Amino acid sequence: MSLGLEREVVDTKVYDSNLEQLQKAGVTLPRISDLADPVTRLADKAAEIVGVDPDIADPANLFRVHWHNDANRTGLSQVPEHIVLGPELTGVEAKIIVALGNRFPMIRAHKVLAAYGCLVPRLMSGKFDIRKHRAVWPSTGNYCRGGIAISRILGCHGVAVLPEGMSAERFQWLEDWVLEPSDIVRTTGTESNVKEIYDACHALAKDPQNVILNQFSEYSNYIIHRAVTGPALARVFNAVNAQKKLNARAFVSASGSSGTLAAGDHLKNALGTDICVVEATECPTLLYNGYGEHNIQGIGDKHIPLIHNAMNTDFVIGVSDHATDSLNLLFNTTAGRNYLTGRIGINQEALASLANLGLSAIANILGAIKYAKYMGLGEDDAVITVATDGAELYGTELKAAEDRLAEGKFTELKAAEVYGRFMLGAGIDHTLELDRFGKERLFNLGYYTWVEQQGISLEDFDVRRKQDFWDNLMRLVPVWDGMIDTFNAV
Repeated sequence: MSLGLEREVVDTKVYDSNLEQLQKAGVTLPRISDLADPVTRLADKAAEIVGVDPDIADPANLFRVHWHNDANRTGLSQVPEHIVLGPELTGVEAKIIVALGNRFPMIRAHKVLAAYGCLVPRLMSGKFDIRKHRAVWPSTGNYCRGGIAISRILGCHGVAVLPEGMSAERFQWLEDWVLEPSDIVRTTGTESNVKEIYDACHALAKDPQNVILNQFSEYSNYIIHRAVTGPALARVFNAVNAQKKLNARAFVSASGSSGTLAAGDHLKNALGTDICVVEATECPTLLYNGYGEHNIQGIGDKHIPLIHNAMNTDFVIGVSDHATDSLNLLFNTTAGRNYLTGRIGINQEALASLANLGLSAIANILGAIKYAKYMGLGEDDAVITVATDGAELYGTELKAAEDRLAEGKFTELKAAEVYGRFMLGAGIDHTLELDRFGKERLFNLGYYTWVEQQGISLEDFDVRRKQDFWDNLMRLVPVWDGMIDTFNAV
C-alpha cells in the first residue's frame, strides 16, 4: 500500500525530469526536520527571505510552511503564535491554549503543511511527473487551497476538488490561484458530503494524468503533522507552562482528515495528554454512527479517515454548528464585541485575538471547554488545541448567519443570549469517553468506507489497529529528509 509512503526513487527518468524542472524554477526544498524546528535550523534562511511577500507563489515561502511564523508571517517567532483563553471568556478554570494556523503563508491555514508533506515524497521518488501529471487535491476547503499553492510553487498543474457549498472566500482565493477555471471542481453538497468528493476523484482518476492526493488516506499527512505540528504544540505548552506551571491534560482537534490529530500522538508521548476528536452534533458519525449536514467548515465527516489512529483516541466530543455560527457573530460583530468588552470585561488585546478563530477553531475551543467540564479541570490544568484558520475566511458566512436571525441583525441583547447559551452553557452532553470497546467500534466503522467503497485490502486496513504501525511510519521522516538532501545537493 503506497498511499504516500514512497521511500526511494522508483523512476529515475521522471526523477531527473522533476529535478530539472524544479532547478529551473529556483526551488530548494526544506526538510521535514527543518519545518519541525525552524528557529534552530532555518534562522539564516528566514533572515534571507524576510522581504518576500508571504502571499505569493515564491519558492521562498516553502521555508515558511511551519508554525513559527510571526504575526506578519515574514519572520520567525521563538514560540509558535498562540492565545491562551481563560475563565473570563470560557467560564472554565482550565487554560485553553490555542495555536494559530493563520500564520502560515499563502492560504493563512495550516493545511498547506499537509499539502507539502503529501506531494514532496511523490516528487522525490519520481512517482509524480511534473511535466505530465496533474495533482488533484480533494478537500473541504483548506487542504485543496494548500495543494494549489504548493503546486504553483513547484510548477505542477493542480486541481482543487471541494463541495460547492463551502465559503465564498475559499472559492475567491482559488479563482486567483488556479491555472484555469476548470481546475476548480465543485462537488454536490456542503461540509458533510465527503463521499461526493471521493466519487469525483474516482472519475478524475480514470485519466492517468490525474494523481489523487487524498488527504484522508495519505499517510504523509499523518506523518508531517506528527513530526511538525506535534513538537510545535509542545513548545507552545512549555512556553505557557514556564510561567503558570500547568498540567497538560488533553489535545483537542476536530476530525477533518485526521492529519492534525496525529499531533496528539506526539503530545500523548511527550506530555501524557488525552486525545479528543471533535465532530458536529448535526452529523454525529463517531458518536452515534449518525449522519446529517452541518456548517463547521473544515471537519468533513460521515466516515473515519484512513489516517485516523482510532485506537489511540480517548474522547469524542460533539459540538453544534448553531454554537459555532453564533459565536462567530459574537466574536466578529460590533454588537458582539461591545458586549464582550462592556459586560464581560474582555480587554482589547484579547478581543482582537478572537479574529484568529475560524469556525472549526471555535468548535475546537468548545470541545476543549466541554472536556474541561467533563473532567472537572481546575486552574492548574491546560487543554491544547489549534485554530486551523481565522475569521477572514468566513465573512460571507458571518453575514449569512446574521441574515438568518429573526431580527435580521445581531444585537447586544442577542450577544448576551449567545454567550450565556453557547459559551457559559456548554455542557458535557455528547461527550463520549472511549474504553477499549469504544475504540474498537470507532476503528471498525472505517471498514465500510475504506475496504468496501475505496478498495483498501483488509490486511492493510487491519494493520492500523496496532500503535507500532503508526510509530513505525515516523521512520520515513529521515528517509524523506535524505531524499530532499540529495535533491538539494545536485
